[in-house]
Amino acid sequence: MVDVATGWTECLPLLTREGSLVVEAINPAQSLFPWLLRGVDFDNDSAFMNDVVVPWCREQKLEVTRSRAYKKNDQAFVEQKNGAVVRRLMGYGRFDGIETALVMGRLYAAARLYVNFFQPSFKLKEKRREGAKVIKRYHLPSTPHERALAHPKVTGP
Repeated sequence: MVDVATGWTECLPLLTREGSLVVEAINPAQSLFPWLLRGVDFDNDSAFMNDVVVPWCREQKLEVTRSRAYKKNDQAFVEQKNGAVVRRLMGYGRFDGIETALVMGRLYAAARLYVNFFQPSFKLKEKRREGAKVIKRYHLPSTPHERALAHPKVTGP
């Protein structure tokens, strides 16, 4: 899970791509974020957009949105963190089994502090097109924690 405004990242292993397991992962993830979740944006995968996950999110007062069909870059924030965090820690292999999920959960729990408090990243400030050329400008690199503290809706540490 990735917060779009700050880049705050929480990784949780799933044994299989099943709605009830997604709910079991989102529930504790809410307590890992230092703020309340107001909404979730899923891709169109049936593991997320189904009759278990969507009603549960609505019961929790979480706004549910989804990506556009056939738009592979709609989940760019998550895909970026998959490369920068998950693939660096775990590689590209597929893992299965309860023991593996437990080990992955411990690894993700240890890595979350580094990723959110010590690993700076760039955030896009502006993007404009001049003819065929796309010009991008970035904010100075900062950590998700620093971005959260600098957010206008945050009053204190």
